[in-house]
This record gives sequence, C-alpha cells and structure tokens, in this order.
Amino acid sequence: MIPSDTHDVLRQVNDSLRLSLLRLRPERNLCSSIRPQDLAGIVAQLLRAAACLRLPPAHALARAAFEQEALAYRANLEQLKHVLPDLCLRLLAEKSRLETARTHLAAAAAWTQARRKTL
Repeated sequence: MIPSDTHDVLRQVNDSLRLSLLRLRPERNLCSSIRPQDLAGIVAQLLRAAACLRLPPAHALARAAFEQEALAYRANLEQLKHVLPDLCLRLLAEKSRLETARTHLAAAAAWTQARRKTL
C-alpha cells in the first residue's frame, strides 16, 4: 500500500465501521440476524486500519486529511468499545433462548414418542 492511498483506505474503513455499528445497535435488529461474517468483517476492517496507521502520508496536506480520518477512526473505535459488551450480552441471551427452545423440542419429541408407544 502506498502512503497516498492510506487516507482513502482509512476513509473506507470508517465508512464500513459506521455501517457495522448501525447494524449492531440493539434497536436496529434482532441478534439472530447478526452473522459471523459481520464480526469477521469488522476484524478485517480493523486490520486494514492498523496497516494504514503504520504508514501516515509524508506530505503536509495529505497528513492533515489523514489525521482527521484517524480521529474519526478513533471515534468509531470508542463506539465499538461501547457496543460490543451489549452485543455479547444479547448473543448470550439468544444462545440461552435457543437452548431453552431446543430442550422444549426434545421434551415434546420424547413425549410424542412415548405417546405413540402407549397407543
């Protein structure tokens, strides 16, 4: 990656993180609609940003724009830091709900099987 591209890449990362943060908000959608690819995409964007931050532009004008994007990136990271614990709790609650449903289905299937044998 050449240093003049770092601003554009960091801008793309910020755009992607903003969209991801919108999708992860609890009021936006159910936890069950969050896919593993969504979280993997966030990690990939964080890795792209890390590479960009290691190669800041040398030109003063490009550096100023880069610094602005870096500040926006930091703000996105702060928001992500606040969203992830809530997401973790929602995922654990969803896991518990699914396990309860599975247990209920297994009990219903066992009851049905036992009922068939008695008839």
